[in-house]
Amino acid sequence: MNSQLMQEWGFKLGANGLPYQLPIHPNLVHLTLGLFIIAITFDIAGAFFPLEKPIFRFLALPAVREGFFDVGWYNLLASAIVTFFTVAAGFFEIMLANPPADIKSAWGLGAGLTMILHGLGGVFLLAAIVAMTVWRGFLRYQWHQGAARQVNWIYLVVGIAIMGIMYVQGTLGAHLGDDFGVHNTAAHLLRNGQNPNVLLK
Repeated sequence: MNSQLMQEWGFKLGANGLPYQLPIHPNLVHLTLGLFIIAITFDIAGAFFPLEKPIFRFLALPAVREGFFDVGWYNLLASAIVTFFTVAAGFFEIMLANPPADIKSAWGLGAGLTMILHGLGGVFLLAAIVAMTVWRGFLRYQWHQGAARQVNWIYLVVGIAIMGIMYVQGTLGAHLGDDFGVHNTAAHLLRNGQNPNVLLK
């Protein structure tokens, strides 16, 4: 999708190459990351609750094991919902990207390959988060219903592995914004020979 087509549809692209002032995708990405990381972290805390119980008692914190698993479940469910919007916004914004072709990222990748890998990684993570949510739902409401520990160790290991994949995916996204200046207002203006200090006051 190019800027002329967007203008034909009545959208005016700003200094960041988008029809709105702030990119939506990076903000939703951080919401997705935060919700997922909190979900897995609280499930881990719930799994290790017997070891932590004396600490909570010493600190006079009224912690209940089930509360950790509730936080884990609802955050994972919210992460699965938000990730659909995150991926949709990412694909819309990547279609409007116009990165320089002669620059390589810190990993030695060109802009096109970085965008492809980031897009495929986003779809993979969407599928993984939704699959984890379905798995967690079965653990909570079917397989471990009424059990003291709602999650099994395999689930936690897979969750930690997905966090590792999120790190790689986030680094690719950071390369798009930092190295290639995709939808980065200051980088876009500097590439066009304009002074952001003057135009953005």
